[in-house]
Amino acid sequence: MTLRLFDTATRTLRDFTPLVPGRASIYLCGATVQGEPHIGHVRSGVAFDVLRRWLVAGGYDVAFVRNVTDIDDKILNKAAAAGRPWWEWAATHERAFDRAYAALGVLPPSVEPRATGHITQMVEMMQRLIDRGHAYASSGNVYFDVRSYPEYGALSGHKLDDVHQGESAGEGKRDPRDFTLWKAAKPDEPTWPSPWGPGRPGWHLECSAMAGFYLGPEFDIHCGGMDLVFPHHENEIAQSRAAGDGFARYWLHNGWVTLGGEKMSKSLGNTLAVPNVLENVRAVELRFYLGSAHYSSMLEYSDQALRDAAQTYQRLEAFVRRATERLGEVPVGKWTDAFAEALDDNLGIPKALAEIHRVVHEGNKALESAATDTAREAAGQVRAMLGILGVDPLDPHWSGPQDSSSANDALEILVRAELERRQHARATKDWAEADAVRDRLHEAGVEVTDTPDGPEWSLVSPTARKAN
Repeated sequence: MTLRLFDTATRTLRDFTPLVPGRASIYLCGATVQGEPHIGHVRSGVAFDVLRRWLVAGGYDVAFVRNVTDIDDKILNKAAAAGRPWWEWAATHERAFDRAYAALGVLPPSVEPRATGHITQMVEMMQRLIDRGHAYASSGNVYFDVRSYPEYGALSGHKLDDVHQGESAGEGKRDPRDFTLWKAAKPDEPTWPSPWGPGRPGWHLECSAMAGFYLGPEFDIHCGGMDLVFPHHENEIAQSRAAGDGFARYWLHNGWVTLGGEKMSKSLGNTLAVPNVLENVRAVELRFYLGSAHYSSMLEYSDQALRDAAQTYQRLEAFVRRATERLGEVPVGKWTDAFAEALDDNLGIPKALAEIHRVVHEGNKALESAATDTAREAAGQVRAMLGILGVDPLDPHWSGPQDSSSANDALEILVRAELERRQHARATKDWAEADAVRDRLHEAGVEVTDTPDGPEWSLVSPTARKAN
């Protein structure tokens, strides 16, 4: 089955045919580094990391560009309010985003360009637009003439008469629907030289210039949150194609993380910063939660939904770890055909997860019946499928440092002593003592599972302890 993706531009499910056979070029609108990242910010990173992993698994050589917007009105305003230099404010929060992406196992991009590093490309693009009659300079500003581009509004469905750019009228704007490419210098703001006077770039211009510089005038896929469809992506298309570039051939948009039915955003004050959430669940569990719904759907956040997702992941993880304990090393195998069909159908994560649960169920039955070959194959398949989703429990990223063998040995001795005490209590029908031992272990974060071969134990995440 060929990979099919829902293209926002055509509003259809399209077969993915890359511009260059065997290669895939992707541009993802990255962070505007104005503050700490919340889980709504990083959902796009997780969602399109799965796309990237699936393309790589299919043999594609993937060029993945994720930009950083490090100059913006919000950055300038927040830095000024905090009494800090704008560049230091941006760099501080860029590092915070890097930590969040890394914590969630999002693969680093092929390149992560900053807007401030590509002023030359932006100036060149503006000159092309002016030369072609699609932009004009006025009072040190440069504006895109929306009426000069007849296809304007095709991505979002906006009619020209209904367009509101969400920016000020601007000095010298011929039409309020025109959008800003270059902002003339203002007191106490950073500026760069240009043929039209000192100033700084507009947000929309930044992404077009960086995407073209790294991926060429035409590339395969442009990704981002659905809140970017208008005006950001609409304006990217207009300025890029008006400048003579083919630009993106497919447009993919992820849904929001919502809280109380509203988009999670700093302006609403309903944010959940990634470091705060990671105090309650493991990073792998948060990633599983963010990636468990279809990328295009809304994900309504609640503490209970996060706990449920964490416990679901723990059941999948428990099978893989139980298989390795009983069977020895379990190498990554091959995903099933049903899993591949689900992902090829516009990254159908819900169906893919249903297939993973099916294989885990069969694998657990094989473990209980001592069908070792079947169990090992199932565990390898589960590792492969969870690996595509970025949550293979045995991936070194999630397994943590390997230098704690002494502590693990000590823990094993202590837990085994408690389990022997519990077994003796059960043998003498001292059920109160047996239950007390089990409760004590659970309080310490140790879960006990009784099997035909005797009790087995595993560590429980903070989420599971709180839920119980």
